[in-house]
Amino acid sequence: MLNKLIALVGLGALPQLTLAAGGAIEGEIERQAVNPTAIAMFVVFVCITLFISYWASKRTNTSAEFYTAGGGISGLQNGAAIAGDFMSAASFLGITALIYATGVDGLTLALAAFAGWPMMLLLLSERVRNLGKVTFTDVVALRLEQTKTRIIAVLGSVSVVVMYLIAQMVGAGKLIELLFGLPYEVAVIIVAVLVMAYVAFGGMLATTWVQIVKALLLLTGITIIGVLVMNNVGFDFNQLLQQAVDKHPRGGDILSNGVWIDDPIQILTLLISMMFGTLGLPHILMRLFTVPDMEESRRSAFYASVFIGYFFLLLIIGGFGTIVYVMGNPEYTDAAGKLLGGGNMAAIHLSHAVGGDLLMGFMSAVAFATILAVVAGLTVAGSAAISHDLYAEVLCKGKPDPDKEIRLTRIVTLVLGLLAVGLGIIFQEQNVAVIATLPMVVAASVNLPILLLSLYWSKLTTRGAVAGAVVGFVSAVGLIIIGPKVWVDIIGFEKALFPYDYPALFTMPAAFIAIWYFSISDNSQRGQVDRDCFEALVLRSETGRQ
Repeated sequence: MLNKLIALVGLGALPQLTLAAGGAIEGEIERQAVNPTAIAMFVVFVCITLFISYWASKRTNTSAEFYTAGGGISGLQNGAAIAGDFMSAASFLGITALIYATGVDGLTLALAAFAGWPMMLLLLSERVRNLGKVTFTDVVALRLEQTKTRIIAVLGSVSVVVMYLIAQMVGAGKLIELLFGLPYEVAVIIVAVLVMAYVAFGGMLATTWVQIVKALLLLTGITIIGVLVMNNVGFDFNQLLQQAVDKHPRGGDILSNGVWIDDPIQILTLLISMMFGTLGLPHILMRLFTVPDMEESRRSAFYASVFIGYFFLLLIIGGFGTIVYVMGNPEYTDAAGKLLGGGNMAAIHLSHAVGGDLLMGFMSAVAFATILAVVAGLTVAGSAAISHDLYAEVLCKGKPDPDKEIRLTRIVTLVLGLLAVGLGIIFQEQNVAVIATLPMVVAASVNLPILLLSLYWSKLTTRGAVAGAVVGFVSAVGLIIIGPKVWVDIIGFEKALFPYDYPALFTMPAAFIAIWYFSISDNSQRGQVDRDCFEALVLRSETGRQ
């Protein structure tokens, strides 16, 4: 059950948890009857977002406009878009189902997801925006040797994007299979075609507004659910909890820890993976460059924190509300048992219980729309990593032909779309929990250490950054392979060589230690240049900021 539930929510905090990041849906499929309301609402959403892409295409002519919307997004708009990137279908469906099954233990993932945002606000938002142009690789490479640093940073970015895309596409296919009754392969192709249209023509501007629309719809939907749930208990949260305890087979245990995970190390490494993985997600970091200045960047992180915090508070109400209105309700007898066994439709059943077919159709359409929006953000980040970080900055030494760069960007977008379809179909029967785990652990173990130390540690050198990234990547992938998800669930061994699902508690410190050791022992001429550049570039830019 643990692996099924982690697979479900693995990208929503992630973020898609998530990553933030969302959509890693696993377990027995509860195929729903075709819902005309859901289909109609989804068609309306698609029409609106395609119009946005057409509008944005008229305003997207240069690479800067494609990657960062020309830096013209306000802090409020960008905060809503970041929240849209983060508030995934897996968060909405998965955390609600987890609270339904285990009680307050289900809040573990919500807390882990939200905890990274204060650090994003305080540590990264201003300096990243001040020092970078398009991607976090720009920031890392600013004071280090360009070619080596960009190649190793692109490895981390592309790895996270591709693994995230696989889980998103599998989630999209299964979600449509759940909610609309369409074949899996058709669902994956629909997602890819729509996302390629958003990104190839409208770039970051279209993607940003798609995220804003999706965030508003999702927040509106869960607000309606929350108000209806609380109205039925007289807006008394204690009464809601008491009714949940009375109806849940675990009784009062759902208000104490240990129902889901009773190993403190497992909880800690899960929290570390989610919390710090969020700070290293390339499509989240890329949004810090879409605003005009550092002040708006800080506002972006603040507004995103407000929206995401509000979202998770409502998920708490939704989780316990599902216990009250689904468990013990004769209409949902079969569904209630499946949910306790790791099912994933708790939020959809709740929306039907409190709002009928209309609200259920709306939330079903929104759940699928969230995946479209997140995949669009990932595709922009992947395109930028290849066309900007590798082609423009490495192969063309920072002086690319503008027309060729934008053409290459759109080609890479199409390639990523086709790759996502192929991998989504190939991995449809695989353990999606593995794919959902990898991007967060890799982001925490590769991207975050080199980004954070490039911003704050004067002794960082190119040799240290490359060594730390390699150690972080190899250890993250290696420990997951010998962990329970792969070693036992996929390969079939009786016992895992490494006991924890999310190894960032071990791999992230290993990356930091490798960076520290190989930097302080670097006596090369290049190493001295790297150290001198910290004061010349990073600190001076801070002093001269607007």
